[in-house]
Amino acid sequence: MTANLLDFDLDGLAAFCETLGEKRFRATQLFRWIHQRGARDFDEMTDLAKSLREKLKTTARIEGLPVITQHESADGTIKWLFDVRDGNAVEAVFIPEDDRGTLCVSSQAGCAVGCRFCSTGHQGFSRNLGTGEILAQLWFAEHFLRSHLKTSERVISNVVMMGMGEPLQNYSALVPALRVMLDDHGYGLSRRRVTVSTSGVVPMMDRLGQDCPVALAVSLHAPNDDLRDNLVPLNRKYPLAELLDACNRYLAHAPRDFITFEYCMLDGVNDQPEHARQLIDLVRHHAGRGVSCKLNLIPFNPFPQSGLTRSPNTRVVAFAKLLSDAGIVTTVRKTRGDDIDAACGQLAGDVRDRTRVGERIAQQRTVMLKQVPAADVAKER
Repeated sequence: MTANLLDFDLDGLAAFCETLGEKRFRATQLFRWIHQRGARDFDEMTDLAKSLREKLKTTARIEGLPVITQHESADGTIKWLFDVRDGNAVEAVFIPEDDRGTLCVSSQAGCAVGCRFCSTGHQGFSRNLGTGEILAQLWFAEHFLRSHLKTSERVISNVVMMGMGEPLQNYSALVPALRVMLDDHGYGLSRRRVTVSTSGVVPMMDRLGQDCPVALAVSLHAPNDDLRDNLVPLNRKYPLAELLDACNRYLAHAPRDFITFEYCMLDGVNDQPEHARQLIDLVRHHAGRGVSCKLNLIPFNPFPQSGLTRSPNTRVVAFAKLLSDAGIVTTVRKTRGDDIDAACGQLAGDVRDRTRVGERIAQQRTVMLKQVPAADVAKER
């Protein structure tokens, strides 16, 4: 069985090259070809010795994920559905802005956390993605977008691990993928521009702070334990006091001087003035010193199984004003990609009914929307 080189960070690739009798600088060259240039064929790698290219042809491959569908929103957001085998699929979303291009990446097929307001959580959990499957989403999107936009410049400036899955429950695959994103020979992203979102897996937050500190977003969604137990079941294992303690420990290593708290606005559930006042007290006075944070209020993107509805805009604005007036930096997330089910909490919109995933993949494996050139489809396979 050949090795998929997308599975390796630079140290792993150097170790692989060593088994072929090659020095580390060859791994660096190979790494650049794969991630910076998007090479798929070893014959493209003209500065590698021919003898090494011949070895690679028999021992290695560069294999991305087959694209099942691609949808482009009226606002420029693009969503891809990728086949990860055995009837499973994951999604990645590109969100263009005037000053950045952000890719939302999945870490698991499904999710085991089961947050009430998340479509992926209602899908259930199938399996963890491998490092190569996480990176393949970025690898494909970056080089497809360069071709699509006819540019040789880097398109994706930010990566958020906010797609399907709880990243910190797939830690062993996540960290090597993050290292490739950060590596100057890979994608060269700043630690401030790579964000891991977690529902609050406290022990792994501590490990991430030691192993690979990047920006951190915590799915808070409630200002007290009783409500958060209901919305985010993981809170029963790691309640708010433990979670906020972990946030303060993480800040000692973080590339930013604040934690982003995500707060999904749910009509009549967590959006009342008393909830805002509890939230202010929580983040300003926890453990006598509070937590340095930014609050990101997220309009809920409804789906039938949740039984929840979106807070009215007037209530979101009023909630934000209470937080801002208390001196807490607060933003309201602009909803993107609604028309293609690519907004926050909607990932897996194409695969909500897991019993139909295999059927969808079989039907669509050879079908791509017109945005993807035929030549690129053939290469991706």
